[in-house]
Amino acid sequence: VKVNMYVCGPTVYNYIHIVNARPLIFYDMIKRYFLSLITCTCFYLLAASFTSKNGNYEVLKVTAPFPMQPIKVFIYPDKDFIITDFGAVNGGRVDNTKAITSAIEACNQSGGGRVVVPAGTWLTGPIHFKSNVNLYLEENAVLNFTDNPSDYLPAVMTSWEGLECYNYSPLLYAFECENVAITGKGTLQPKMDTWKVWFKRPQPHLEALKELYTKASTNIPVIERQMAIGENHLRPHLIHFNRCKNVLLDGFKIRESPFWTIHLYMCDGGLVRNLDVKAHGHNNDGIDFEMSRNFLVEDCSFDQGDDAVVIKAGRNQDAWRLNTPCENIVIRNCQILKGHTLLGIGSEISGGIRNIYMHDCTAPNSVMRLFFVKTNHRRGGFIENVYMKNVKAGTAQRVLEIDTEVLYQWKDLVPTYEERITRIDGIYMDKVTCESADAIYELKGNSKLPAKNVMIRDVKVGEVKEFVKKVNNVENVVEKNVTYDRKGK
Repeated sequence: VKVNMYVCGPTVYNYIHIVNARPLIFYDMIKRYFLSLITCTCFYLLAASFTSKNGNYEVLKVTAPFPMQPIKVFIYPDKDFIITDFGAVNGGRVDNTKAITSAIEACNQSGGGRVVVPAGTWLTGPIHFKSNVNLYLEENAVLNFTDNPSDYLPAVMTSWEGLECYNYSPLLYAFECENVAITGKGTLQPKMDTWKVWFKRPQPHLEALKELYTKASTNIPVIERQMAIGENHLRPHLIHFNRCKNVLLDGFKIRESPFWTIHLYMCDGGLVRNLDVKAHGHNNDGIDFEMSRNFLVEDCSFDQGDDAVVIKAGRNQDAWRLNTPCENIVIRNCQILKGHTLLGIGSEISGGIRNIYMHDCTAPNSVMRLFFVKTNHRRGGFIENVYMKNVKAGTAQRVLEIDTEVLYQWKDLVPTYEERITRIDGIYMDKVTCESADAIYELKGNSKLPAKNVMIRDVKVGEVKEFVKKVNNVENVVEKNVTYDRKGK
């Protein structure tokens, strides 16, 4: 038997030679050989890269307190499609939407690669991705998006605060794509004059929200929920990837956004790293995962006008229809310079949320809440196995809060079509320090279905300004080594 040691490894190589030398133990050795061969195969499948029928991938192993699949990162073909070769003009005055669209089409048709945006300022309308396309922003490249709403028509299938609809195209949009990326050291910077006017919520906008809520609550088909009309003014997302696989966002800057900044909706698998995100407008969450799974976020900076990192799972009947939980997401080594919440869970959680892990992050300045779990009696769904560990913060109103009756403007705007209480089971906070807080934790469960199994361990606060803790309708709260230096008032 001739065996290559570098193929099977020294252990299997030795087994084969022992088999040749000692036939009496042939069957035992063969059994061990095949077990070792299976082990070798599994090892190589989990190595640095592998090839599938859809291309080459790098694999990243992620450690979490729950089973977590390795993250696949697509290795894009070594082909560049420079937007100037398709007619793009630098300077921020000429609309380059058609040139960028042509470059994306050519890239996709050739099997994939990079669509390159060179250094300079490039005015554009919406950018629609196709599979196997990496939009690469060179250093000092700025994509400057128009703020003319008509540029973002025709309407596309998207969602608005947890409800599916047809609305103005997001500024960067991918629908049912596989292997899509935005990378490089350039900047996404939309013009904001129109969108800032739309930050307000006048009566026509509120009526549009009522219309969308009613249609979603009564199972009107999504195609009939046309919201990009009249004075509805439902602002588009900056980045909205919808039902995509293998997403990569790496290295670029964001400066302002019309609505939610990065929205990964019903996506499966991806990596978000090395981003510098700053958006201080209305509803400017940093990154929202909604009904998505298997993601790693690392080494990012968020400076937000709303929540920083948010986990969502759709709203009410619409999410019950889709029945897709948000799960298996790890956030690590990120810095939150400003935001309402460091880690927000909800309030759109009707599809269910589980297996979320944030660790080794900092919020050195001020946030309203470090860890906020929010839902209401209309949502249903579940929240389970959510972890925060090794976090350092400046000031906060609450270090940890659970609130089961968060309704915002929807409280009196629309009725409750069906009551469903959210099941909350397994909220864990460990090794958190905060310079000052109004309160360490406030847990407000629902009396009809109390939250349970909340672990708060090794939490240290400098000054507590109002109260240490309040707990209602929560079972099995375990507190270990929760301390503070001084108490105000």
